[in-house]
Amino acid sequence: MARRRKKYVEIEEVPGKPLRYWPHELGGGLVAEGAVVDPRAYVHESAYVDPGARVAPGARVSSGAWVAEDAFVGEDAVVGTNCRVGAGARLGRGARLGMRVAIGKGAQVADFVSVDTDERVPSGAVLGAAMERSAA
Repeated sequence: MARRRKKYVEIEEVPGKPLRYWPHELGGGLVAEGAVVDPRAYVHESAYVDPGARVAPGARVSSGAWVAEDAFVGEDAVVGTNCRVGAGARLGRGARLGMRVAIGKGAQVADFVSVDTDERVPSGAVLGAAMERSAA
């Protein structure tokens, strides 16, 4: 009798508290329990979306990228290769992050703002116009 394979991955960051990540249907990237990723968003197979994070329709999370807990990626935004979107950070609609960009905790990147490759956005910084909180 063949063994059934589990469809999730468990990662234990805190001893005794494993997090379950499920493959996203578009791209196969790993989405944690408690994260909300629209089915029309793309999450590359080597990308991670942590608990509480939200990814809106049409957004793209590229290879090696990490969207941390409670972060928000807006509609049609692009998180470039090997980027990190910090906890509670917000990317507006159509925002673009180049490769290896790091967005600090609670930072905001407004609608249609681009951040060049290898840039660092400090925690709490606001790039572009102030943003309103929106639901994914």
